[in-house]
Amino acid sequence: MEYIHVSYEYEEKIAIVTLNRPEMRHAFNTDMAKQLLTVFQSFNEQPVRVVILTSSTEDAFCSGADLKERKGMSEAEWTKQHHLFEQMFQAVANCKQPTIAAINGYTLAGGFELALNMDLIVAGKNTKVGLTEVSRGIMPGGGGARLLPKRIPLHIAKEWLFTGRIVSAEEAQNAGLFNRIVESEDVMSTAIELAEKMAGNAPLGVQGVKKVAEVSSLKASEAFRIEIETYNEVISSEDRMEGILAFNEKRKPNFIGR
Repeated sequence: MEYIHVSYEYEEKIAIVTLNRPEMRHAFNTDMAKQLLTVFQSFNEQPVRVVILTSSTEDAFCSGADLKERKGMSEAEWTKQHHLFEQMFQAVANCKQPTIAAINGYTLAGGFELALNMDLIVAGKNTKVGLTEVSRGIMPGGGGARLLPKRIPLHIAKEWLFTGRIVSAEEAQNAGLFNRIVESEDVMSTAIELAEKMAGNAPLGVQGVKKVAEVSSLKASEAFRIEIETYNEVISSEDRMEGILAFNEKRKPNFIGR
């Protein structure tokens, strides 16, 4: 499936979503946000097991919102557009399948927030990240200030947020931001290798642990309730019986996602 600014391919249980506005360093405008929203919402009804989000060039993953489109917008138009952006970020964050951001080059502002809303991040050594909104008189509006401290120590996250500075891949990795940091040309192959390992597991089990991991910071009693509810849903699946049978028969399980 291909839209104007986003392409989507699905093969061997893995979906690859590619941002494609190279002339704007893949900054998202209204049309691109609508396309991303539609694609990520569609995964709830598809047999996809892992989703990879990347861009079509190595010089940039996404440079954030397209500020040129915003020039001259009224307050009402700005508010309407940001509501769309909020829906886009929520669709990415709420994707039931595990997600991997495969990033290279400039990954700034809303583009960095897109990556932060994914589960894992595989980055090229040429990656530059930054939540630069404070230098534009605003603040991150897609979860950046909330999500960055979940990935790196709070005092380092605050420094990046307060200064709005752009950080090198090496510094970001030293802070613990990425799951993998590799040569630029190896980003996609590394992301696919990770995705294949996930896709080979029972999809309900993987989706279940993703759901429980996301609520781990809730009050202990509420997190425990959700964990047990999710566990009971997973163990009642056909895949659970297949996993036990395959183990006893010393073969690779054939998980079907139900």
